[in-house]
Amino acid sequence: MPRRIVIIGAHAAGVDAASAARRTDRTAKITLITKQKQAGYSPCAIPFVLGRHIPSFDKLVVFPPSFFRMMKLNLVLETTVKDIDIKNKTVEIQDKTGKQETLQYDSLIVATGACPFVPPIKGREKRGVYVLRTIEDGKRIDQAIKDGAETAVVMGAGLIGLETAVALKERGLETTVVELLPQILPTMLDADMAKSVQETLEQKGIKVMVSKGVEEFLGTDKVTGIIAGGEQINADLIIAAFGIRANTELAKKAGITIGETRGIRTSLRMETNVKDVYAVGDCAESINLITKRPTLCQLGTTAVRQAKVAGINAAAGYAVFHGVLGSSVTKLFDTEIGVTGLTEFFARRAGLETVVGTITSTTRAGYYPGGLPIKIKLVVEKESQRIVGAQIIGGEEVTQRINALSFAMQKQMTVRELAKADTAYAPPLNETWEPMVLAAEIALRKLR
Repeated sequence: MPRRIVIIGAHAAGVDAASAARRTDRTAKITLITKQKQAGYSPCAIPFVLGRHIPSFDKLVVFPPSFFRMMKLNLVLETTVKDIDIKNKTVEIQDKTGKQETLQYDSLIVATGACPFVPPIKGREKRGVYVLRTIEDGKRIDQAIKDGAETAVVMGAGLIGLETAVALKERGLETTVVELLPQILPTMLDADMAKSVQETLEQKGIKVMVSKGVEEFLGTDKVTGIIAGGEQINADLIIAAFGIRANTELAKKAGITIGETRGIRTSLRMETNVKDVYAVGDCAESINLITKRPTLCQLGTTAVRQAKVAGINAAAGYAVFHGVLGSSVTKLFDTEIGVTGLTEFFARRAGLETVVGTITSTTRAGYYPGGLPIKIKLVVEKESQRIVGAQIIGGEEVTQRINALSFAMQKQMTVRELAKADTAYAPPLNETWEPMVLAAEIALRKLR
């Protein structure tokens, strides 16, 4: 009898898990279930459709219906999983018409993702607060712009909040960003690096308010503004980008263990405490490769890597997922931002004593036209001299430098070794001295 694999969720994590399972077991019966009308699209790109860098939401579909047919995957849309019975190995599902059905599984993969979080702010029950998580959310915001919205407030200055704010500004809206913490991108950058990004956003016309908590939503039935830090801000478009919370209710109800990060606890094989039940993506914990502590790394790259491991194991293969550094990049207007590993702040919170090396250089030889500024910050553990974090802000060539530093950190490279790296140079492509090497040398001087 073919192995029955059921996957709850059909986006990055779910589809990649199904693909890996199919490659491992050609005969398995694989079923994916999602609440949404559309599966297999990239939510990370929604702000770039709003900003008109991508012409339409349809372009975000990475896995069209033909893919599921080709891979012999049974895709069930607009259907909710109501219950997981780990004893009898079944899931209860209900479609949009209310029809219920019980599916039997041999292996189950929970890829329930996460949902936007809105704090219990006064007036939260009023209509008109937008979130940005699904294509439908993106279409609603796009329609509000088409309907004549001229002003916008984005509450939250994390990655999605800032990408959305930039998109709104590019569409011509007067845009304000409100952040409770004293800096933007608080989980990605240290305050010194965040300051230069904030200055860039402000130069482009976005108003940024930090250290300002949202106290109230204004309006009668529909929200027309907010009060933040005692100041009233009226806007046509109010977007909540406070962050996301892992969807773990279904797993918790079934008796699957939730970890200290509030994500589903998993082993190196992405298996939960329940045999033959795996968890991947935004709802699942990982291990931080530096601190060796559980972390909830809600990135698409993490999701697909976890999914590959879970899919192989769910199909009776063997694979392990060792952990994450949290490497990520973005582009805000013409500025690229990249991070990997720990910031100085989070290293200190993890009990690591560090030194930093920071350098501002250019992406090409100084005498070659078109070079752009690039700023690199390395975080180095004092005792071992290992590189434990990096942050880069620049006009170009940020992603591959972050990737290179991620490789270095995974191999536990010391800053002394990085300072001796054999790097390439040509006037139109790079400075004689690679900026990463210069940052390493500055950190080394502090260690001496």
